[in-house]
Amino acid sequence: MISSATAIGLAAVGHADPYYQFQSPTGNIDCAEGVLNDRAFALCEIRDHTWNAPPRPPVCEGGWGDRIDMNQGEPPALDCHSDTVRGSGLPTLRYGERRSAGPITCDSEPSGITCTDSSTGHFFAISRDSYELN
Repeated sequence: MISSATAIGLAAVGHADPYYQFQSPTGNIDCAEGVLNDRAFALCEIRDHTWNAPPRPPVCEGGWGDRIDMNQGEPPALDCHSDTVRGSGLPTLRYGERRSAGPITCDSEPSGITCTDSSTGHFFAISRDSYELN
């Protein structure tokens, strides 16, 4: 008996780093979270807030005082930026829900959005009434 074997090539499986954009249930906070070059990040921008941002740094062009940024392994900071993550029709991260990229997890609560880096314990919290960087 002669048998014939046919080789079946498998399609290459592409790997895409996770990237998410979402908004708070009120629509006042827009966030982006993902992994870029094997390093997670999270950032959130707020439209309306009652707290005062610290003075603008001397070398800061663009927006100031409405965005917090955190990269994996580093503490969060208010960010100077010339772009935005705000958008219409972003998916809503409902109260009690969370989204993770690498070791960074963002939680949505009635008190605001909190993003935590489990590899360091660093976090930020942002809401209409306050922000916290740790």
